Amino acid sequence: MNTFNQILRSLLFFVLTLVGMLMAVVFMVSTAIAMAILYIVAKISGRPFAIKSYWDQRRRNRVQPNFTKKTAATDTNPKRNTKNVTDIEMREIP
Repeated sequence: MNTFNQILRSLLFFVLTLVGMLMAVVFMVSTAIAMAILYIVAKISGRPFAIKSYWDQRRRNRVQPNFTKKTAATDTNPKRNTKNVTDIEMREIP
């Protein structure tokens, strides 16, 4: 009985290992397809395609925090985003 359990566990582990490897292959193939699509779109639009420039462009579109070392040292009047300002009233409950 103990040998049967060991064989069953080994078989289950082997199957789970194969499923994990299959998932990794699917992820790698989908990433390669996405990169190929980005390359084709860049070629059609006439721009050179480089991964570094793509990530730099994506980082530029993100919102920068107001208080960073660069802006605190160079800007004397930082522009603040007033869309996210919230007025909070706090009361003490006895």
